[in-house]
Amino acid sequence: MDKYPDQKRAVQYLHPPIEPFDQRMLDVGQGHKIYMEQCGNPKGIPVVVFHGGPGGGCSPAMRRYFDPKIYRVILFDQRGCGRSRPHASIDHNTTWHLVADIEKIRETLNISDWMVFGGSWGATLALIYAQAHPERVSYIILRGVFLMTQSELDWFYGGGAGKFWPETWARFVSVIPDNERGDLIAAYNKRLFSGDLATETRYGKAWSAWENALASIHSNGSTGDSHGHYARAFARLENHYFSHAGFLEFDGQIFANMGRISHIPGVIVQGRYDMICPPTSAWRISELWPASELTMVRNAGHALSEPGISAELVRVMNDIGHEALK
Repeated sequence: MDKYPDQKRAVQYLHPPIEPFDQRMLDVGQGHKIYMEQCGNPKGIPVVVFHGGPGGGCSPAMRRYFDPKIYRVILFDQRGCGRSRPHASIDHNTTWHLVADIEKIRETLNISDWMVFGGSWGATLALIYAQAHPERVSYIILRGVFLMTQSELDWFYGGGAGKFWPETWARFVSVIPDNERGDLIAAYNKRLFSGDLATETRYGKAWSAWENALASIHSNGSTGDSHGHYARAFARLENHYFSHAGFLEFDGQIFANMGRISHIPGVIVQGRYDMICPPTSAWRISELWPASELTMVRNAGHALSEPGISAELVRVMNDIGHEALK
């Protein structure tokens, strides 16, 4: 979640805080154990939440987008981040490992099919999971759409967004030598995986600061200092996935496979002024997805906690839930 005063306005739209009725570590193999929790109504409509990043981890605030009387909400920390272990590990950590982990969670909880809810990288993962297992997905809810394409990576790490935030971009590139600035993902990769904790933490903070600074439409381009433990894991996992183009078979794979989920109903909530994931991706995916509905939220950026985005997501989930209970 972003740390801006305007975030307080978003809270008014959320459901009251709730505590999990189930928390556990799930052994998913290859030396990984992932944190998983359930909250809300144990007999309610199941919805699984995919956090962003990769590497962001889930938070208690994510529980509050769902009416606890209606929904059985499942949250988990993806491999290598949050409370999952080993921390910041990229070993056996790919998109396809995560898809298998999601299926492991579903089978463990004895759920036949569920709604999937994700934003940013979570939207990427939601679409990839749905395309891999369309029979297991009853509804798709996306926010701040990212599709793991080269053009999106070029926008954010190749200077596109930097044209709007030149002073913030200058800080991001300043820690990299001039002769390596042609490929910032590769330059940061060298340092985030140097084997020296202090170096990895320093560059993890710089990497995370660039993204955090652009999350909210109300940002002034600066952010507070992220906790080193979190920033290192977040940066390492993002960089690892971006260095491998999300482990997809080809650029534009999600677009090419939209036919597999064209029948699944869905909602896309997109900030009009999203600097991290520009709205063109949300619009393009909606054009290929006849069962979807796209809402562009005016005066909103990327963050889940943008007031307009929070209000729209809560409204959407309330409407879907009430319709399902009729």
